[in-house]
Amino acid sequence: MTVREPIHLIINADDYGYFPCISQGILEAAGSGGLTATGILANSPDLKTQLEWLDSIEGLDLGVHLNLTFRQPLTAAMAEKLSRWDGCFPGAYWMSLMILTGKISIQEVRIEWCAQIEACQRKQLLFLNSHEHIHMLPVLFPLALELAQEYEIPHVRFTRAEWLAPFGVTALLRNTLMQAMQTINQSRLKVQTPIFLGLSRSGKLDYDYLETIFAKLKPGGSYELMCHPGRLDPSEISDSRLRSYHDWDGELALIQSQKVHDLYEKFGIRLSHYQN
Repeated sequence: MTVREPIHLIINADDYGYFPCISQGILEAAGSGGLTATGILANSPDLKTQLEWLDSIEGLDLGVHLNLTFRQPLTAAMAEKLSRWDGCFPGAYWMSLMILTGKISIQEVRIEWCAQIEACQRKQLLFLNSHEHIHMLPVLFPLALELAQEYEIPHVRFTRAEWLAPFGVTALLRNTLMQAMQTINQSRLKVQTPIFLGLSRSGKLDYDYLETIFAKLKPGGSYELMCHPGRLDPSEISDSRLRSYHDWDGELALIQSQKVHDLYEKFGIRLSHYQN
């Protein structure tokens, strides 16, 4: 009888440090065994406190969720470049435009990202990824790889397009852009990385998606599922755009649910970690 090799799946929660209530939800999921990794937003205004919260959790892989699109930067030089937006990151579109046109240099991004990594260095860091996948910009992906090597961080997320119906206009545009960046960056990736999952349901992961995607995974393969669990506290998160995009409580319940753990059993999935 042939024994089927297990599928290795990292469950990685983005946005630790986004808001305290989101971090608390991530800690809840980690404590219950619902996830195996989380990426830290280092420009959280109360980063020190939220890093201390992580001390209560064992066996959770940690990385830096590099940020150029939300809140204030850590470096004064970057804040000065963003004076038009009161020293805050203006969002992915404007930041990408300023980087691609040279109004913000790669060196300035480097200094900012170094500060973000160093802010989290009292933790063992196993991976880098980024808020809104901005590190996948072809001008920034080599920098992310360089910083990973410099800080001895073994893994960099390689975000992949996910052509899974149904397609809306936004999803079609996002996938087209991501496919182009994926194609350009592929040759720069010199090490094997877990195959990325979750883009098509970013912010609203659901059971039907998991059942569909898990059926496609190959025995012996290594995968990373992006998720966004949390606890919505309206007193902390008032931005209607963020609240409409995310179903934090729904994702938290989903990844902790027995029916999802039954899917792991059905498809031979083993929850896994990044390898040093």
